[in-house]
Amino acid sequence: MFIEPLILVTNDDGVNAPGLLALRKAMQALGRVIVVAPERDNSAVSHSLTMDRPLRVKEIGDDIFAIDGTPTDCVTIAVEKILTEKPALVASGINPGANLGDDISYSGTVSAAIEATMLGIPAFAVSQAGSDVFCFEQAAKQANSVGREILQRGLPRDTLLNVNVPGGKAADIKGVQFTRQGRRVYEGAIKNTVDPWGRKHYWIGGGTPLWDSGDDVDANVLLAGFVSITPLHLDLTNHAALASLRQQWPLGKG
Repeated sequence: MFIEPLILVTNDDGVNAPGLLALRKAMQALGRVIVVAPERDNSAVSHSLTMDRPLRVKEIGDDIFAIDGTPTDCVTIAVEKILTEKPALVASGINPGANLGDDISYSGTVSAAIEATMLGIPAFAVSQAGSDVFCFEQAAKQANSVGREILQRGLPRDTLLNVNVPGGKAADIKGVQFTRQGRRVYEGAIKNTVDPWGRKHYWIGGGTPLWDSGDDVDANVLLAGFVSITPLHLDLTNHAALASLRQQWPLGKG
């Protein structure tokens, strides 16, 4: 007898975000979907947990819940308190705007998938490139394909997938490539501003992106018109550096 897999869908843009609705629909073709998402926008909150106040859960529709917290809060509370069984898959997104390179460290979208992976649940995050009007049809299609493969094949231990889909028309997408996380830093990202009383303030955001080089880097593959799928690992240890330090440094030998 076929047992329909349970899929948890979340995001960092809020429970009413169009990208979340598109992802929910894409995942409904694969199993029973329950949405647990922040009640408002939580972009760039990274992997933060709310620990200074209690959290409130609202059921706002059939299998749709909103939490006044972060994406990480949503995954944790969903798995521990809302769902009656462990989900077979967690899908996070669809984020309006790519999550590439160093931006991954700040992304609430990716952090939700990280939290699921920490809980032993296969997970992926999906983002749609662009900067203005977003059509999530192609990103939803790619999410369906990725979700289907994960449900059938699983993922390596402690590994999640970060999926980025080019903007534009479907005909312009050249294919799918597996990539490595690159470096994406911004020049001039901090702006000086002055309030009406002449006091100086600083505004973080924007700037000119400086891209890492390499044909297999996530950002460059996306710019070339391909869907980028980057496997991310929970272990942040630089194992080559660890071996070198153990050999060369006197510290840690006593």
